[in-house]
Amino acid sequence: MQEFVENIFRYPRYLIALILGIFWNAIAPLVPLMKRPATAIAVIGLALGGLSFLTFTLRAMLASAISERVVI
Repeated sequence: MQEFVENIFRYPRYLIALILGIFWNAIAPLVPLMKRPATAIAVIGLALGGLSFLTFTLRAMLASAISERVVI
């Protein structure tokens, strides 16, 4: 039983390591682009634009889902 509990406690560490690995591999190719101001502005602009697009899309999807449930 003790081995089972130890094994269960390893999963959060594995999850954190997995998330950090994905984040690191997504950011590492962008680091050389940050050395020049023109490309840094472009990368930051694309990141903010993508985040805005995702935010507006999810808000629109959730608003339509909520309005479909409301019966007047």
